Amino acid sequence: MNHPTLNELTPMESFDDAFRGFLRPWLEREGTVAPSIKIDLSETDGAYQIKADLPGVRKDDIDIQIDHNRLTLSATVRKESTAEKQGRVIRSERQVGRTSRSLWLDKAVDETKARARFENGVLELTLPQRAVDATRKITID
Repeated sequence: MNHPTLNELTPMESFDDAFRGFLRPWLEREGTVAPSIKIDLSETDGAYQIKADLPGVRKDDIDIQIDHNRLTLSATVRKESTAEKQGRVIRSERQVGRTSRSLWLDKAVDETKARARFENGVLELTLPQRAVDATRKITID
């Protein structure tokens, strides 16, 4: 495995490398971090359609928050691994971590009409846009 020399690292990578494990509690020995939430966002007439990949996450471990234009998805990610040798458990590890992702949408969402479906590790959201209030002119007395 080739490791980059110090000259090949960007300043952020060397900072990240220096504090690996200190600032990130979800760190395995292989160097992977808690998975980020990958999102596809599209807009149809009057609604946002979102698909978020959450492999290995249980439905009950997903939290969806909508605050006008802001959508926040969070999930508890659980990971287990077991190494056996000749039928004996040599090592068994469990990790629990939290990942989240927030998006600012162009238009406010009607939270009362939002729909969510979770199947095969993919969360699908339909977020209808809130109707824009008509402009009202105020007369001066």
